[in-house]
Amino acid sequence: MSPFRTVRGMRDFLPKEAEKMRYVEQVTRDLAQLYGYREVITPIVESYDLLAAKSGEEIRKRMYAFEDLGGRRVALRPEFTASIARLIATKMRNEPKPMRLFCVGSLYRYDEPQYGRFREFWQANYELIGSTKPEADAEILMLTYDLMEKLGLRNYWLKIGHVGIIRGILAQEDVKKEQQNMVMQLLDKKQWDEALTAARELGVSQRCVTTLKNVFKIRGKDVSQVLKKTEENVRDYESAVAAVENLREITELTRKSNAKFEMLVEAGFARGLEYYTGMIFEPYVPEMNIALSGGGRYDKLIELFGGEPTPAVGVAQGMDRLALAVKKQKFSPKIPEGKRVVIIPIGEKLRARVLELSLALRGVGIPVEVEVMGRTVSKALQDADRRNVTHAVIVGSEELKENKVVLRDMKKREQKTVKIRNLSQEILKT
Repeated sequence: MSPFRTVRGMRDFLPKEAEKMRYVEQVTRDLAQLYGYREVITPIVESYDLLAAKSGEEIRKRMYAFEDLGGRRVALRPEFTASIARLIATKMRNEPKPMRLFCVGSLYRYDEPQYGRFREFWQANYELIGSTKPEADAEILMLTYDLMEKLGLRNYWLKIGHVGIIRGILAQEDVKKEQQNMVMQLLDKKQWDEALTAARELGVSQRCVTTLKNVFKIRGKDVSQVLKKTEENVRDYESAVAAVENLREITELTRKSNAKFEMLVEAGFARGLEYYTGMIFEPYVPEMNIALSGGGRYDKLIELFGGEPTPAVGVAQGMDRLALAVKKQKFSPKIPEGKRVVIIPIGEKLRARVLELSLALRGVGIPVEVEVMGRTVSKALQDADRRNVTHAVIVGSEELKENKVVLRDMKKREQKTVKIRNLSQEILKT
């Protein structure tokens, strides 16, 4: 590999691409404010043990892990939730509940690069900490719905499940948590036959095998019917029945909230992270065969890191994938451009005056570029036109004698001479 190329799985964002990513980020920030989520910033590098504790075997294998110069085993964060759990267990343990926290940034996994999957990727994370109530889960679903709407996405749906259904069945068969994880990892990869074989090899009863086989097939968008069918199939497993009932409460609350989106309930749904304890979900659009984001309930993680027993639910919104979905659906969001001004001197003797003028305009919040290439006025105006500049200020010695400049409206192709003291008002009003 050439030393001057990007590392595989990493990307440069050119101005237009960066603008789209930052637009998605700004929408996620605005949403955090609307829902009362306060931002926290956590390190990109964390202790390997912290990140590996409950991340799941697949993610553990794909972490960028290394030994630092102090001999400590560390890793680049592959997701945010472990860092948030550490923060709550250590520095925010006495904060009043519920806590609503938001964070945004880059994450790293050594995945095979492909469409929508990169080794450096970006997420916006929302965590609601301190409540066991179904309305907390419903809030995270509603927030995700709201984000899809604000980005202008169409025909999306949320795939929803509950890890308590499968874990409840296996736990009643005395399958240990670590062995359950193996089955859940296979389900996450949609390897249902392999998951069934793994359960058999763990020595579960024939009743359990039959139940699992039936449950793995249950999915559909008629929420009440899917949940009813699931409940009938798991009726011999008390914890699994309770999980179905919890999922029913969450979906009913969400539906009654007037958040109008399709739900695809899948009884055998699992996600790669091992820390989930309850409802889990992923949003999709028809144009892409990958989840745009993912989340769920994790009631044991904060306790694992030394905190008090603390229930929590959250979602990681995949900003890269959301931006791709917006592009796929050919939706062009109206990214506010505002005023863009270029100041052009007529002759080199006026360079200092132009810099002074640019500073004054920036002082009142007007974005200004100065012509620094020594171009003629006509060439500078052509360049400004190409780059969608809204106004050009042409500074000539004759006009300056009267404390005036020429202001050109680049969109209307009109120009007039204005007094320098009125320049900012003239720019802002056009």
